[in-house]
Amino acid sequence: MSKKTAARQPAADPKLELIASPHFTRWLAEQKISLAFTTYQASKLFLLGLRPGGQISGFERTFSRCMGLWCDGQTLWMSSRYQMWRLENMLLSGQAADGYDRLYVPQVGYTTGHIDVHDVAVDADGRVIFVNTLFGCLATVDERYSFTPLWRPPFLSKLAGEDRCHLNGLAMENGRPRYVTACSQSDVVDGWRDHRADGGCVIDVTSGEVVAEGLSMPHSPRMSGNRLWMLDSGSGFFGYVDLKRGKFEPVTFCPGYARGLTFYGDYAVVGISKCRRERTFHGLALDNNLDERKAVARCGIEIIDLRSGDIVHWLRVEGVIEELYDVVVLPGAVRPKALGLKTNEISEQVWLKEDGRPTRWTAHDRETDSQRAEKPSGTAAARSAKSSKKASKRSTKSPKKASKRGAKSKRPRKKR
Repeated sequence: MSKKTAARQPAADPKLELIASPHFTRWLAEQKISLAFTTYQASKLFLLGLRPGGQISGFERTFSRCMGLWCDGQTLWMSSRYQMWRLENMLLSGQAADGYDRLYVPQVGYTTGHIDVHDVAVDADGRVIFVNTLFGCLATVDERYSFTPLWRPPFLSKLAGEDRCHLNGLAMENGRPRYVTACSQSDVVDGWRDHRADGGCVIDVTSGEVVAEGLSMPHSPRMSGNRLWMLDSGSGFFGYVDLKRGKFEPVTFCPGYARGLTFYGDYAVVGISKCRRERTFHGLALDNNLDERKAVARCGIEIIDLRSGDIVHWLRVEGVIEELYDVVVLPGAVRPKALGLKTNEISEQVWLKEDGRPTRWTAHDRETDSQRAEKPSGTAAARSAKSSKKASKRSTKSPKKASKRGAKSKRPRKKR
């Protein structure tokens, strides 16, 4: 393949195409990782890895309005329209199922109601924490109620399902919530929409102080290398916050509405989207920044080298999908897949622990066992076949001869 030619790999949906930069697949192989990303627009969870020949493997499953992701390789948490899902990888290292080395299965679903969950994380105690955007707070799941509120910005006067400031992003530090992003500091219903251009801010969860402001629809704050990185989505820049000066320092321009950020080694992985055809996404600095560069917004993933700030690899998602929300790295995974809820596959596979190892039993195994039970074996089968053959021969005798034998056997004996 020419270095100037992008690698193209059609995904399962014929209306969807994944187009990768020339060395994107090599980068995945070198880093020994796979990627997962969500699109609430199409309600899809995508798992991106490599086929045995080195081509892109794109696997998708449907979860209504899926958004926030968190993964440590074994466990994957994901938010959806009105639920929080915990998926578990059922394969051990070195195991494979149908050519895949990771199989994520939905194990627990908490019903939260449609509270517009955005970012998701897990704290040092193993507790899932998420941004409850509708109520403007950090929250966790509850065994009885829809959610348990944990914290809200001091500028919000009450806990109300009004999406006042559009709280959306969460950065963890040492296993605890440390920073959050919001699109405004408004305290009225849907007030953030009037401050999209420059009302965004970063808030320190521990102190409640606003540590940076004047941002445009900020998303995806993440701590990495002792820096607070984030995406200034309304301007299209990936960068970091200088906490001493309270200023956002842009590093790389991304050609799209940026949401979804994760790190691996010396690289940042950024999700970008096309701009929605509605007022919320128009009139932002992103429009001018694209025009100045003679560019149009695209949907996909950008790989940024933190040492130079350059976009060194990329993946374009073209066709029916125009927006992504979150992206995570699956360390050590080559070709991941997941079970969904729309087909029978999740009902036909049973996992159990046997002799300390996970074992899979499928409906196909049941059919095979039934067929074995019905099939005669060994000598019995031979005797059955021989008997059937004799019976077949008798049934094919000439009717005329059979009639003569019958007449002879009925002939009366002579009297002596």
